[in-house]
Amino acid sequence: MYVSRLSRQIPARALSTSVQLHTLSAAALPKAERISAEWKGTSATGGTTKNFIGGEWMDSKTTEWIDVVDPSTQTLLTRVPQTTGEEFAQAVDAASQAFKTWSQTSVLKRQRFVLNLQQLIRDNADAIANSIVLEQGKTIADAHGDLLRGLQVVETSIGITSTLIGEKMEVSKDMDTVVRKVPLGVCASIAPFNFPAMIPLWTIPMAAVTGNTLILKPSERDPGAAMMIAELCQRAGLPPGVLNVVHGGVNTVNSICDHPDIKAISFVGGDKAGKHIYERGTRNGKRVQANLGAKNHAVIMPDANKNLALNSIIGAAFGAAGQRCMALSVAILVGEAQSWLPDLIERAQKLKVNGGFEEGTDLGPLISPAAKQRVVGLISSAEEEGGKILLDGRNISVPAYPDGNFVGPTIIEASTTMKCYKEEIFGPALVVIQAPSLDDAIDIINENKYGNGTAIFTQSGATARKFENSVNIGQIGINVPIPVPLPMFSWSGNKASFLGDIGYYGKR
Repeated sequence: MYVSRLSRQIPARALSTSVQLHTLSAAALPKAERISAEWKGTSATGGTTKNFIGGEWMDSKTTEWIDVVDPSTQTLLTRVPQTTGEEFAQAVDAASQAFKTWSQTSVLKRQRFVLNLQQLIRDNADAIANSIVLEQGKTIADAHGDLLRGLQVVETSIGITSTLIGEKMEVSKDMDTVVRKVPLGVCASIAPFNFPAMIPLWTIPMAAVTGNTLILKPSERDPGAAMMIAELCQRAGLPPGVLNVVHGGVNTVNSICDHPDIKAISFVGGDKAGKHIYERGTRNGKRVQANLGAKNHAVIMPDANKNLALNSIIGAAFGAAGQRCMALSVAILVGEAQSWLPDLIERAQKLKVNGGFEEGTDLGPLISPAAKQRVVGLISSAEEEGGKILLDGRNISVPAYPDGNFVGPTIIEASTTMKCYKEEIFGPALVVIQAPSLDDAIDIINENKYGNGTAIFTQSGATARKFENSVNIGQIGINVPIPVPLPMFSWSGNKASFLGDIGYYGKR
């Protein structure tokens, strides 16, 4: 499709001293205390995250816990269980039992649930956004955007009364053929850390309104938003067992892939995990959709609106600290547009890096020290391979948050043979490539293995049409930097960015 506008695990109670010594900022602490006081399944002040099974908030009996810390200060927020095998089996059983009645519930009653849910999400948007800032590190504006994109799926799912209509034809005098759309069964959703509200909301409403039940495994790095959404589902009238939330890492993922009662899996995340889940899940007879890595290119033509193009690239490359699969991570400057590079650097330099709750912040920290180390390593590899680091954010200082996982906006002049181009950096780093012509730019994009999204900036309708028809990418923006489809359309990433045959949300 196109859019146009012309973890680490530790034994129980073995908390590290370094984690305990840190404290939240004055802006963050009251928000964390309120989350802990008002929500049942999560904590933001050092308590434990619970399993949600059969409509009950359950303390895990595990001996393996995962620390969730504030990326700006390394303050312990909550401890997430590695859900035990017995607890996981209990969750699947609850979903299986609930399916027997929920699948027979009228579509109007299921629709009523999502009508209630969308209003509850709106009423509690600030609390969910605060949890995202605390656990994931996004700015408060980006956190609200995360939730809003999920809310749009909830609102679209309200139209299920139209999309579930079947087909009927009288094929002879005494015979009709009828096609009915029926629920599949127990489904599972495995969510990533970078959109802790949006991705659970890609699956919860769609599974529920179609009469399915769901096992949700949020990221063990930031499960708070998902736990709050699960509580809102309960308040909205979702019966016990229709939604169950479990936690953990590889063990829980493998349990999802292997359990015979789970019929389908939806995954969003990286290449390694996605390929593993797709192969293991399909081998066990499950329907699997897996969104993987990306390397999204923006082509800047010499006739583009310069101000629009540069501002769009800055926002799409560095927003959310570059931790999104639709981030613009490569800018291809065509012909005379190569002279705009100093202006691009100047605008990136003006971005404010700070804690997510601080006023005027443009980008916050990366999710973890390990993520920062990986991003810094990929930036450094450009120097080693002959590239030029034109704007270097590796050693940025954020005085108010000296322990934060911060990397500042970085711009690298590189070639397509370099590691920083070939691999998804997943940080605030923009690779710049120069191309003599539009044809050369299209060749660069088509030769890249990924196919999530791309964009072109031009004022020529003919140029835009040629780009749209020639580029082999699933989602195309014309003067739109991040061409993510609204949920009445299907997600359509392709090539190495997607495995499966059914897109997320939309008509398919």
